[in-house]
Amino acid sequence: AKQKAASSAYGAPAQRTQSSRKGKRAWRKNVDIEPVEEGLEGLRAEERVTGTFLQNKKDDELFQVDVQGDDEVRRTLPKFSERVLTSTKILSERSAVPAVFSRTTSSTKLEKRKAVSHEDKSRLLRMSKRLRKGPFNAYVDPDQVGEGSALLELSEAAKKAGTYDVWSEDVPERPNVKAPQTDNPRTHIALPAVPSPHEGTSYNPPLTAHQQLLRAAHEKEEQKLKSAEEVEQLKKKLDQARATAAAEAAAAQGVAPGMKVDEPVEDQAEEAESADPPPPKKMPARKTKQQRRKAERLRAEKRALAEKAARKRMLATVDSAKALRKAIARNLATRERLRAQRQAALQEKLKSGLAGQRIGKHVVPEGEIDVQLGEELSESLRGLKPEGNLFRDRFLNMQQRALIEPHAPNPAKKPRRKTKEYEKHSYKRFDRGF
Repeated sequence: AKQKAASSAYGAPAQRTQSSRKGKRAWRKNVDIEPVEEGLEGLRAEERVTGTFLQNKKDDELFQVDVQGDDEVRRTLPKFSERVLTSTKILSERSAVPAVFSRTTSSTKLEKRKAVSHEDKSRLLRMSKRLRKGPFNAYVDPDQVGEGSALLELSEAAKKAGTYDVWSEDVPERPNVKAPQTDNPRTHIALPAVPSPHEGTSYNPPLTAHQQLLRAAHEKEEQKLKSAEEVEQLKKKLDQARATAAAEAAAAQGVAPGMKVDEPVEDQAEEAESADPPPPKKMPARKTKQQRRKAERLRAEKRALAEKAARKRMLATVDSAKALRKAIARNLATRERLRAQRQAALQEKLKSGLAGQRIGKHVVPEGEIDVQLGEELSESLRGLKPEGNLFRDRFLNMQQRALIEPHAPNPAKKPRRKTKEYEKHSYKRFDRGF
C-alpha cells in the first residue's frame, strides 16, 4: 500500500480572503486598490528622480556603455553617515520636477506687455481717470472736454461746419411719415369748445325745457343710486359666503357655530402623533412589453378610425362645395354690412365727444347737470345764484374732445402724523410767583 505524503512543515499555502462584491456599495467597500496605488506611487518616484516616466524615455537615454571609466564618480556618490539627521537627508533630496510658480513669466507675455503703444496707454489712462503727463511734464485734467475714453476725432457737425446756409430757399426734403390705418377720433368729434347751455339752466326757463332737464338729472341720480346698491349687495353676498364657509368648517370639526374652540393640549398632540400613519401610496406597476405593444396597437387603431371619418366627411362636402361657397359669400357680406353699421354708429357717437367712453384704464367723465328746482328759481337776474364751475366745465370739455387724456382724481394726501401739543412744566406751576 502506498503511504501518503507527509504534510509540509509550513502548512497549506495561504488563500487570499476576498469578501463579496455583489452590488455597487459592496464593491466600493471591499474593492482592493492597493496594487493601483503602489503603481502610481512608483510612477511618481520615477518622475521625481528622472523628471519624467522611464517608459517614455529611449534606451540611449537610460543606458550607456562605459569604456574608459571616471574617477570622479566615487566622489560624487553620496556617502552614508549615521550622524546625518533624517530631516537633513529628506531636505537634501531634490526632485527633478520643476517647481510650480504662482505667477507665470513667459517670454510671450513679456513681449505682449511691451507691445502696448503710447496711444493705447493714453486712452487707458483717460478711461481710468488717472493723472497723465502732457506736454512740458504737466498733468492733464481728465474732467475737461475731450479727455474721455473716446478717441479725439472731429464730429460730423464740426466736419460740415460752414456748408449749411440758413437763408437758402432750398428746403431739404423730409421723409414721408406713414400714417396709421386707424383714424384719429379727434377728426370725427364735432363738439364745440364752449357748447351752448341747455335752455333749462336759464334763470327764467320755459316749463318744458326745465322739466326735461330735471328728468335727465333725476335719471342720472337714479343710475348712481342703482350702481351703489349693486355694489352694496355684492358686498353682502361676499360676507354671507364667508360666514357660510366658516360655519361649514366649524360644523366639519363638530363645533356649534359661534363657539370658540381652545387650542389642542399636548396630550392630544401626542395622541395624534401616536396614531397610525396613513398608508403609503401604491406606485403603479410597471407595464410589460406585451401591455405596451397592446396599448400602441389600440392607439394606432383609434388614429386610423379618426382619419377614415375625416376623409369620409371631406368626400361628403365635395358635392356641396358650391353651396358652401355661396354661404361663405353671404356671411362675409353680412359681416361687412354689420361692420359698416358699427363704424357709422361709432362715428355718429363720436360727434358728441368721448363722454362716458373708456379710454385706456379710465373713463371720460360726462360731467354733472347743473339744474335748480322750481322753488329755487329766481324771478330776476339780480337774485340769481351762481351754479357750476367754468374751470371744471372747460377741463371736462377738453377731455371729451380728446385734447387731454382722462385720469383718476388725485386728491391731496392728508398728513400721516398728527401734530402733538405739549404743555411746559412752568405753566403747570402757575401758583408760584416767580
